[in-house]
Amino acid sequence: MTAAEFDISRGYRLNTQVALRPEPFGALAYHFGNRKLSFLKVPELVELVQQLDDHASVEDALAGIPEPRRPQFRTALASLAASDMIRPQE
Repeated sequence: MTAAEFDISRGYRLNTQVALRPEPFGALAYHFGNRKLSFLKVPELVELVQQLDDHASVEDALAGIPEPRRPQFRTALASLAASDMIRPQE
């Protein structure tokens, strides 16, 4: 999936092959399948990723994020989707 294919109207969830390790800056995300490592450098992003599955869409999940910060969160989520860290809900 590319960033262009990331659909904010869909629901997403953390890939079951991904482990999040809390860190002072946010978290490390490690994908056991493809061995990719991602740094989630904002604690709010970690919380958002952990709660994606609770929402029908990315836009719904972003409701708690101030509007001016939402574009950077959308970009981060698109990057996580492109690296298979998060997946569309089934």
